[in-house]
Parts: sequence; structure tokens; C-alpha cells
Amino acid sequence: MKDAHQLTVFLLAVGFMLLTARLLAELFSKIKQPAIIGEIIGGIILGPTLLGNLFPGFYNYVFPETGSFSTVLEGITSLAVVMLLIISGLEINLNLVLKQKKPAFYTSTLGMVVPFALGFGISWLYPEWFGMGNEDLRLVFALFMGTAMSISALPVIARTLMDMNLIRTEIGVIIIASAIVNDLFGWAIFSVVLGMMGADKTGGKPFLEQIGITFAFLIFMLVFLRNIIDKVLNYIQENLTFPGATISFIFVLGFFSAALTEWIGIHTIFGAFIAGVAIGDTPVLKEKIRDVINQFVTNIFAPLFFISIGLRVNFAAHFDLPVVLLVLVIAFAGKITGSGIGAYLGGFRAADSAVIGFGMNSRGAMEIILGLLALEAGLINEKIFVALVIMALITSVGSAPFMSYFLKFSRKRKKFAWLLEPAQVYYTDLTAKEEIIRMLSGRAAPLISQNEKTVYDAVMQREQLIPTGIANGLAIPHAKMNVQKPVALLAVNKSEIDFEASDGNGCSIIVLLITPEKDPEIQLNLLSDIVKNFRTSQDTEELKALSSGHSVVNFLRKRSES
Repeated sequence: MKDAHQLTVFLLAVGFMLLTARLLAELFSKIKQPAIIGEIIGGIILGPTLLGNLFPGFYNYVFPETGSFSTVLEGITSLAVVMLLIISGLEINLNLVLKQKKPAFYTSTLGMVVPFALGFGISWLYPEWFGMGNEDLRLVFALFMGTAMSISALPVIARTLMDMNLIRTEIGVIIIASAIVNDLFGWAIFSVVLGMMGADKTGGKPFLEQIGITFAFLIFMLVFLRNIIDKVLNYIQENLTFPGATISFIFVLGFFSAALTEWIGIHTIFGAFIAGVAIGDTPVLKEKIRDVINQFVTNIFAPLFFISIGLRVNFAAHFDLPVVLLVLVIAFAGKITGSGIGAYLGGFRAADSAVIGFGMNSRGAMEIILGLLALEAGLINEKIFVALVIMALITSVGSAPFMSYFLKFSRKRKKFAWLLEPAQVYYTDLTAKEEIIRMLSGRAAPLISQNEKTVYDAVMQREQLIPTGIANGLAIPHAKMNVQKPVALLAVNKSEIDFEASDGNGCSIIVLLITPEKDPEIQLNLLSDIVKNFRTSQDTEELKALSSGHSVVNFLRKRSES
């Protein structure tokens, strides 16, 4: 009877957890927020923070602290964490990182180094600010905080970008590629941190040896085992039951990999994650499989895990405002500054860099998993765990609004009026289009790190194919080149030059436009935007009457905003 009672209570608890998670996930999805936020808040509602305070009798009956309930729940949440890391790994496309090269390298590197250094430095110098007094754990705690501040949440980031229709844009691709690198190295470092804690307790492997083993495993899985995985997956999908056999293979490999890393002294999370990467990066895996696994895990196991977070800690009792604010400041300052500067060094303008910085700032599920594992290992206390959960929620909720704000400036910069700078406006008195194109090419060359002759030849080749005279005194000689960003220069010429315009008149406003050859869409958008500024001959005459580059740029920007 006792066993039957415990089973009844357990099933009731799981039912309440899934129901609450689903209802709040749907609610938050309706208001364009990540579903996991609703699931975590659902756990806070069902846990000791709310239900335990308001209805302690009912809470203790459904979620008893004694008996086998907590043991079984811990087993389910451990399984859920492994599954979440497997599907997170499946989302990673290593080829995407390799294609982006320079911008992805700078964004991901500084997006990890800066927050890691900030988190590590403050935690190492002032552990008492976090309420940590154990000197023996000082180094491990500082490494954990550095890692926690540097990791992003790829699933939440991807969902945010999809909701904002940015997933396939240049900015979206850079954010995803950089988050992939963050996750890859962040989990590697964190598994070493957890291994160090194990070493402290069991006399295990030294720090450098732990790092060596971790990266040896990484290379083995992603280089040597990948070809075998390709062949096995291809055979299973062609010869065995679909999709069941493929799903079983993925989880079997993920569980075995997690068990192997636990056995050799690296945490299970890293084995599960890398197994997901090794499988997800293969072109053999069918998209339907990814979707089935994702639906299964995110709608059953993930909600149970996120709900269970609220059951573990009383958020009201362990809420410490100074600790929460400290964690928030470190998280925002480190990730946004690091990723933003990295994107800027990678060739993006300031507004685009800010969009990328806030896009990388989502922590979501990954931060919470990190915090929970550290809490269970005794590395952090409940106050720090609560602060990490709140930080994960705020960064996930705040990413989209901040991205939208800076995206307005970013989109302005992609308009002709904001692309043009006063120093890029010239007053000339030339007579032939070859002369004025050569002059503008010479001015454009240093702006795009190109040779003057290379620019001139590219523009003239396009000019000879189809003349670029428009109408109303406007000509737009242009070319696509191997450049990172577009550049525009404007010449106001005293006399009219023949660019074979459609209205048969000469042109006195000549705009030289160079755009990236990998982004054909931006050239079309800019050409269209330039033409809008000169719809009538009166528009041309008004601009010609202006006497300086500043007045020309201000004139065009006011017109663009009207």
C-alpha cells in the first residue's frame, strides 16, 4: 500500500508539473517570450516559494521531501539534462562557424574572454561579495563564475532570432556561429571545473591533465568518430525502421558518451553535448529526426527539469538583492561589451555590433543547468543559484527588446543617407565619366582596403555592361566586390556628364556604390533607396544648391526620415 501511495503521489506530481509548465509556456509564447521562462516561473509557483507558503499541507503531500520521491525526481532531471545537452548539440553546425571566419572568430573569442575575465576576476578578488567564505574552493568558484558569465544559450538565441526574422540575415548567422563556439568551449571548460571539484574530493587528475583529456575527447568525437557516425546513420536510415531506429541510435550514443566522460573524469554533460554535435554536424541526418527528437525532449523532459528548479529552492527566502544586481551587472557588461567589440573588430558598424552583443546575451537553459549542477556539487549556495536563475530569465527576456532598439539604427545605416558621410561628398568639375569614376574609385579604395585600379576596373566593367545613368541628373556607377561592408561616395559635378540616362540628359549627381559580392540583396536595396532621393529634377537642383558635405548629408537624412 505504501508503494502504491508513493506511486500515486509521484504521478500526481508529474501531472501537475507538466500541466503547469504547458499552460505557462503557452502564455509566454503568446507574448513572444521563450517558453522556458514560463516553465521556470511555473516551478516557482509550485515550489516552496509560493505553493509551499500558501498551502503547506497540499505542497508537502504532492511534493514530499521524504521517501523516494526526491530520488526519482533527481533521476528524471538528470536524464532531462543529458537529453537537453544532446539536442543542444544537434543544433550546432560547425561548417557555419568555418564559413564566417573573421567576424565569427572575433565575436566568439571576445564574447567569451571578456565575460570570463570579468566573472573570474571579481569572483577571485572579492568572493565575499557573493557570500562565499570557503578559501579551498576559491579558484574553482572563480573559474565557475567566469564560465557561467561567458556561456550563451543557443536554443533561446535561435528562437529569438526566428521570432525577429533575423535567423537567415548576416547578423543572425554571426550570432548563431559565435554562440556555437561559446557553447563548445564553455561546456568544455565547465566540465573541467566540475572535474576539479571531483579531484579535490577523490584525489583525481590535476587541472592541466583534465584539460588535456577533455580536448582529446573533443578531437576524437568530432574528427575520428564522425566518419563512422556518418556511415552508421546512413545504414540505419536506409535499412532499419524509420525514424525509431535513428532516434534510438542518437540517444544510445549520447548516453554512452555521457557515461564515458563521467568515467574518465569529465562531467556527463560534456559527453552528451559533444555526442549531439558529432551527430548533428553530419549531412546524413534527416531534418525530420531533429524535429521529432526536439519535440519529444522539449515538451516532456525539459518542462519537468525547468519546473523542478522551482521545487529545489525557496526563491523568496534566498533572494539577495546585492548578489542579484552584481551577477546581472557582470553578465550584461561582460557579454554585451565582449561580443559587441568583437563584432565591431570583425567589420560590423556600431549599431550592428550592439545588436549582436545583445543577441549573444541570452543565457536561458544553459545558465540554469550550470547553476543547478554547481549547486548540487556544493560549489555555490542558494543565493548565487537564485541570482543565476534570475539573470538567465532577465537576459532571455531582455534580448529581443534591446536588439529591436539598436536594429532601428542598424537599418538606418543600411540606407543611403546614413551610409554616406560628409567626408565622402565631393564637388568636382570633370567632363568624362571615366574621369569621375577614376576619381571616386581612388577615394573609395582606402575605405574598403582595395587597390584603386581594382575598384576602377570593377566599376567600369559594370558600366560597360549596362550604363548606370538613371534620370533627373543622377548616375549610380556601382560594383560588387570582395568587401565586408558597403560604401558610397557622392560627387556634385559642375557640368553634366553623359552616363546614357533614360531621359537623355546628362548627369551632375554621381553616386559611386561598392557593395559586398556575397550580399546581392543589399546592393538592390541601396540602389532603390538612392533613386528615391532623386525622383524629380527639382530634387537634384536642391541638392546642387548646397555648399558642403555636411549640408548634403543632413539634407538626405531629413528627406529619408520624412
